[in-house]
Amino acid sequence: MLRARLERWWPDLVEGLEAVHPGRSAEVGARLVALAAEAFARRPDRLHRRDLERMLRPDWLQDPGMVGYAAYTERFAGDLHGVAARVPYLEELGVRYLHLMPLLRTREGDSDGGYAVVDHREVRPDLGTTQDLADLADVLHDHDMSLVLDLVLNHVAREHDWAVRARAGDPRYRAYFHVFPDRTEPDAYERTLPEVFPDFAPGSFTWDDELDGWVWTTFNSFQWDLDWGNPDVLAELVGVVLHLANLGVDVLRLDAVAFLWKRLGTDCQGQPEVHALTQVLRAVTRIACPSVAFKAEAIVAPAQLLAYLGQGRHTGKVSDLAYHNSLMVQVWSMLATRDVRLAVQALGSLPPAPSTATWVTYLRCHDDIGWAVSDEDAAAVGLSGHAHRAFLADWFTGGFPGSPARGLTFQLNPVTGDRRTSGTAASLVGLEAARTPAEVDGALAALRLAHAVVLGWGGVPVIWSGDELAQPNDPHWAGEPGHEDDNRWAHRPRLDPDRVAARHDPATVPGRVFGDLRHLVRTRSALPHLHASVATVLGPVDDPGVLVTLRDHPLGRFAGVYNVTPGERTWPGWRVRDLGLASAVDALTGSAPSWDAEHDLVRLPPHAVLWLVPEEAAREAVAHAAAVPVPPS
Repeated sequence: MLRARLERWWPDLVEGLEAVHPGRSAEVGARLVALAAEAFARRPDRLHRRDLERMLRPDWLQDPGMVGYAAYTERFAGDLHGVAARVPYLEELGVRYLHLMPLLRTREGDSDGGYAVVDHREVRPDLGTTQDLADLADVLHDHDMSLVLDLVLNHVAREHDWAVRARAGDPRYRAYFHVFPDRTEPDAYERTLPEVFPDFAPGSFTWDDELDGWVWTTFNSFQWDLDWGNPDVLAELVGVVLHLANLGVDVLRLDAVAFLWKRLGTDCQGQPEVHALTQVLRAVTRIACPSVAFKAEAIVAPAQLLAYLGQGRHTGKVSDLAYHNSLMVQVWSMLATRDVRLAVQALGSLPPAPSTATWVTYLRCHDDIGWAVSDEDAAAVGLSGHAHRAFLADWFTGGFPGSPARGLTFQLNPVTGDRRTSGTAASLVGLEAARTPAEVDGALAALRLAHAVVLGWGGVPVIWSGDELAQPNDPHWAGEPGHEDDNRWAHRPRLDPDRVAARHDPATVPGRVFGDLRHLVRTRSALPHLHASVATVLGPVDDPGVLVTLRDHPLGRFAGVYNVTPGERTWPGWRVRDLGLASAVDALTGSAPSWDAEHDLVRLPPHAVLWLVPEEAAREAVAHAAAVPVPPS
């Protein structure tokens, strides 16, 4: 079996290596294959079986039932044992993909939310042990769930053993990092490098007395960038990937993957070698443990995003998943403007993803929201990109007149004036500020619509912990050591046990939101039209307040129809017929849309959601959603 995989993936491995180590690809490749063979020999039998199952079903990530949940272990359930105990809760929601935020051992104090790793092979002691992680993977697999972990590729903590050895004068480990004796080269690079955290980590280089040099630190002074041009670094990280895979990890989120390769005169993001390196990692993984998938964490301009799913010679050879950052931004933009035209322009101009790759869709994540609206897309619909980004930043922090949102400004860039935003979904839609039943109803309807767009797009939708219960911003976010300068912790609240207990009570806000979301997830899982291999295209805009998405599956057309406004809207009957949807039924209710026969219009109540499919498919989806019993609290 190993030999067959080697024959299949060796060409991809060598091709990727030739781009980063020309003339040495066979030598470096042999070194990596030896690591893969060792990992294959150590791999538990249960994971070998998982490899075989997923090789026989290569579209396992694209299944409509693949719905994700993301959380910090300690904030979701205390530790890894607590996560195992909460698997029934996740199962009830319909989760089959659990992303636990960075849990490998980090530096003391500020660890950039867990992304300053000091040991890739140990779990943080407060969360458990490596064996606990393997045991959790077994529990998840028994419940048809996949385990997703972060792997920080671009950098390690200053306290990591490699950095400690470098500071001690070991030339082998000094070569693991980008170190400069003076400011000549750093200054040359800085001319084109953007600042990731201008407020608290300006610049991209840090002087270190022990190292006696300037070290590249893209994110924070205590996070040292690795030199991926060094084959020793590549071999080290390949070993880490294989170690985590043998613990039972199913998906690795390749953190900061865009930054791996440095080139003078560029922004040092998304260079061609980044994709070659990802191809190398994927080829080695396919040889040793083919059930493991990669997710690219690349928050880049929409036009650059497709490269992380594979374009040109890298098609089908790099990451299996990538974040659809543009969809996230446009959902919030539609809610704020009550207008879909910018979204249709921006989302419709993206080239199609490879059929073998899959978007990760999301309403928000652990990170802030950067208002990534391009000037070109804005201009195409008569807007100023700069002014629209400023409006969104104002709206979602409650600074714009009439806005009910209660987000927080994160990282004001004084040069460009751009601001990013922190906040939970509930706080951003106005639920935190709602004071009357009507305001609560309006905020909940907007939240349901936002989740429906994400779930109805295709791909793997991921719910951020707490959003299923409408948790607001944590007012005490700055009270924990190391959090006081980073307001992203406001939207990373600990899961509220009282809200968890109320999730089955439709008279409560948590109960309504959990019920809405669970119904959307269960319905989605019964609709083959939402298989991720099917592309979503944008329908014509007949009303600027109504978004229409279309997906053509062999079993018939799916149309998502969304009224993004708090007022009633209509959809022309002639358009419904033109799209072949005259007899379509809403899969969420099992009913036909509400028609105004006199005026030949479909009525769309405030924040209405329709998932239109052929009648038989809708009937099956409704039956599936209704048939699943709710476990006891």
